[in-house]
Amino acid sequence: MATDYDAPRKTDDDLSEDSIEELKSRRVDKTSSSVDVDETEQAEGFELPGADLSGEELSVRVLPKQADEFTCGRCFLVHHRSQLAKESNGVMICTECAA
Repeated sequence: MATDYDAPRKTDDDLSEDSIEELKSRRVDKTSSSVDVDETEQAEGFELPGADLSGEELSVRVLPKQADEFTCGRCFLVHHRSQLAKESNGVMICTECAA
């Protein structure tokens, strides 16, 4: 918002002369200008250029957990054994979760 620095400014006496009703109406006007927007509804309206993926299928090859991998007991991600930070009561914790 642009500010006009040449406009006359209100003094403390002018500010104290404002009525309570006028101050309340100003406060209500400022809060009523904000709009509650649902982000998911807003995101549904966006289309990527040239991205008609309605007829596409994703094909991902899923591999079982390998012998040198473990599943973290906190984040439940599969990590390589080199990322094992600690093991307590059979629960393995990765270095990221242990930090």
